[in-house]
Amino acid sequence: MSRESVFESTLEFFLAPLREFLEDDTVTEIMVNGYREVYVERHGKLYETDAKFESEDALISAITNIAQYVGREIDRDRPILDARLPSGSRVHAVIPPSSRTGTYLTIRKFKRDIFSLEDFVRLGSISAEAKEFLELCVRMKKNIVVAGGTGTGKTTMLNAVSTAVPENERIVVIEDSSELKLAQKHSLYLEAQQADSYGRGGVTIRELFRASLRMRPDRIIVGEVRGGEALDMVQSMISGHTGSLTTVHATSPRDALVRLETLSLMSDVDIPIYVARAQVASAINVIVQLSRFADDGSRKVTRVAEAFGLGPNNEYQIHDIFASRMRGRSDSGDLIAELEFTGQQPTFASEPYEQGLEGDISHTLPVWQDPDV
Repeated sequence: MSRESVFESTLEFFLAPLREFLEDDTVTEIMVNGYREVYVERHGKLYETDAKFESEDALISAITNIAQYVGREIDRDRPILDARLPSGSRVHAVIPPSSRTGTYLTIRKFKRDIFSLEDFVRLGSISAEAKEFLELCVRMKKNIVVAGGTGTGKTTMLNAVSTAVPENERIVVIEDSSELKLAQKHSLYLEAQQADSYGRGGVTIRELFRASLRMRPDRIIVGEVRGGEALDMVQSMISGHTGSLTTVHATSPRDALVRLETLSLMSDVDIPIYVARAQVASAINVIVQLSRFADDGSRKVTRVAEAFGLGPNNEYQIHDIFASRMRGRSDSGDLIAELEFTGQQPTFASEPYEQGLEGDISHTLPVWQDPDV
């Protein structure tokens, strides 16, 4: 019996109170607020359940078992755990004394199947035109940031955008806790490691990013930028490693750039603010903005914007290529929104023709500028 099988069996035992939700495809998130209180998210809405653990110790044992599965530790000195289940679902746990009213456990579920951009079109989260635009941007090796708030589906969208990367490229994926599952065979996955109680053995996202640059990558995908590694990523983008993909917490394209600028300043390299801003402005080409709508729980791409340097006042220059327009509600009460071309062509509008990609243009002819016309 393999180590993986052993852990799967033990986790089934420890997580028995949550089993029905782990097996229910309509549940996207499980939230344990202490051993007697469990909520789930279905279709973007929260529901309280009757599920509960037998005791606080039973919940702590389940979390400890998850930590052992990923080779990490959780105790009073390190009361926060980021991990994953064998299924790939993301786990976040906080124990006392950091959690005041009990032990908290949150499980973000991920589908085993890889979602493509076509799936997002079918679900009404993105238009066919915006899908084609993003696919061409990936092919042209534009640096793309997927931005959004918590629970908007940034990781799932990043995975979908990555399906446009050509099969013959070597891709290095860097994550704090492994979630992405790429369709391409030549993909290498690097995962950060937590230090032990003596401060040994820790490997940060930033260290992994630096290591990846020596692995001859055609593409580097960073699951989420959260700290000083933003500076390394931005500098690699402007020094030849184009076509990078990442996600960041932000509620607008402009905020996404400001967030990257702020994170770059968190590195141990002392650089002036204007230098950090100039580098972010040079590095990022396209921002995909996601939003979750409280009315019906839907998650949609609301804007696809181009960032094109700094303006006269040293401010980020951004314009929307696609923007969402609300069209009302369906008979079932769901919001109807259409992601439409704004009429603003990107500054790289002639590049598909220059790179021989005109054969891939069908829905987005107005977006691009044919140099022969």
